This record gives sequence, C-alpha cells and structure tokens, in this order.
Amino acid sequence: MDERILLVGFDAPDAATLAARLPFECVAHDMLPKIVVERGQLFARSPDSARYLRVSRVVFHGIFEHDLDFLAGLALWGGPCFPNPVAMMDCRLRVPCLVRALRHTRFAGAPRGFATTYGEYAADGESVAKWGNWHCGENKERFTGTWVAKEPTLFEPFVEGEAVRLVIVDEPRQIRMTGPGWLKSVHGAGAEFVPADPALVEDTRAIQRGLGLDVIANDYIVSPTSGPYLLEVNHIPSLTCLPELWADYLRVVTRWVGGR
Repeated sequence: MDERILLVGFDAPDAATLAARLPFECVAHDMLPKIVVERGQLFARSPDSARYLRVSRVVFHGIFEHDLDFLAGLALWGGPCFPNPVAMMDCRLRVPCLVRALRHTRFAGAPRGFATTYGEYAADGESVAKWGNWHCGENKERFTGTWVAKEPTLFEPFVEGEAVRLVIVDEPRQIRMTGPGWLKSVHGAGAEFVPADPALVEDTRAIQRGLGLDVIANDYIVSPTSGPYLLEVNHIPSLTCLPELWADYLRVVTRWVGGR
C-alpha cells in the first residue's frame, strides 16, 4: 500500500514543518480525529471532507482530555506509531504512571499518600496535593494540616530545592525550570539548559526502559540536603518550548520514518 502518515496534535505551522521533512503524504489534525480500525488497517477522517483515508503510520503529540480511548485504538491497531501507543496509554493517567515509575527510580524519596473522593489526609508537614491528569502546573496546591479530597488525590511532601527536567528525545538534556512562585515550568522566563547530571540521566533512562517510552521528561526537585526527588513523568513532554528540543524531535521522527 502507499504510505500515508497521520500527524495528530501539532499546531498547523509545526505540522507543516514536520511534514516537509517526511517522504510521504501527511494528513494532519491538531485535535483528535475520528479513526476506524478495520481488519488490521487504520483509517482516519480527512481534515477536508467526510471521507476516511487509510494511513500506514501515526505520529502522535499532545495531551487531550479524552485521549485514552484514542491511544487504546492505536494500540489495538498495532501498526507503526511514534511514540509507542501502548506506553502512552499506560502512562496517560498521572497516579498510575507515577506508581509504575516508582518501581524503577532511585529517587522515590519520602512515601506518597493518596485519598479517594471525600477522604481526609492528615499531613505531618508542608505537603503538596495533586489531582487530575493535566500537567504544566495544573491541579496542584501546597497545604499544611488536613486536606479533604474533592476527587482522587495524590499527596507528597513539599521539598525545597531546584526544579529540573531531564528530557530524552535524542540525547539527554537537562533544563532548569523557572517561575515566579513555587510552581516551576519549562515555560517560565529564564528556563535554560544546564549540564545534565549523570545520576538523573541514568535514573531517567531506567524509568524510560521500565515504562517502554520512546520519549520522556522527568521532573525532579534537587534538594541541597537530601538530593533528587522524582516529582512526575511526562510521557508527552513539551517540545516546542525550546528550539533545541524541537530540532531533536524533528530529527528523531525523520529517522524513525526513514527506518521503515
């Protein structure tokens, strides 16, 4: 069959940049398209009409509110998809992903807590509550005392230190994250690359292997007294925030398509 690549989750300019590097026709959707898996083949709705087009490869990027079933559909199809849809599916939900990652990290640190809806969690020091499945600082709050969960919530101690992200798209890169408050981000003014800590590289690679992720970005707090503490795993890291990361990604995807 003729090759046709489905690009999912890229803004139009980024999709155009990526498509220009690939040797086959590309069908691009910035949001989740309608798909059908039929007799081992994948069909995606055309962005320009109501007809469905057979696609032979998928490049997926982004996090969407209801994307878990879409990822399951890609995994059920079983065709070439970057990143690996089974790993993306396994890591889509925040708490299950972290629980899996804790089996592979050296930097689990102090135990986490958890409460289902209406459960009361009594913290023994300053702590952080995290709920939901969004990233980029969403749904996180510092507190002391007792927290009544409005929905299933993860709890961890608040750790003072430097916030860093260890990203592996091609070669490992470490980013010092910044922000005006206690929530730091790669999108903060002044975020920059710093020399990669070999221990964090080793730890991130161990988690990457354990979770089967093609790309990964681990967020750590590096305490001056107790060392690194794993905060969370990003299975779809932000790649357009720094041009070097975007260049890494374009190179890796181009190589993946060319390696068919």
